[in-house]
Amino acid sequence: MLEVGTQAPDFELYAAPDQKVKLSQLNVKKVILAFYPADWSPVCGDQMALYNEMLQLFRKQNAVMVGISVDSKWCHQAFSLDRKLHFPILSDFEPKGAVAKLYQVYDEKEGECKRALYLIDEDGIIRWNYLSPVDINPGADGILEALDEMNKK
Repeated sequence: MLEVGTQAPDFELYAAPDQKVKLSQLNVKKVILAFYPADWSPVCGDQMALYNEMLQLFRKQNAVMVGISVDSKWCHQAFSLDRKLHFPILSDFEPKGAVAKLYQVYDEKEGECKRALYLIDEDGIIRWNYLSPVDINPGADGILEALDEMNKK
């Protein structure tokens, strides 16, 4: 994973079939990047549903949530609608895993993102990161603790 204190690489990915999101445009707030292996898998579905429930707490800390996987923008659209997600999930589809590779969280063997979290401050600096085992939902406690620490400074 990229080290805490380094500049987060900028990127632009599809959030919907006709809409892209650029990281640098989000940096008016803290950004939580949640890389995950795949839509429709049980652990990933639970993880994204949890973050959806936590959005109000994240917003109170001036943070936005963004999910990223290598699934297509069409798959993400169906998944977001089905799960009623209220945050963007971005498609790192083509070239496959390019952004995950920039963030050093691409699993070459499986051809998918690792389950990884990054917290980026308003200046685009990585302030916290966490790599979870692929079969374990990392939850939100680490994110909330990292946001609390950032707000103390």
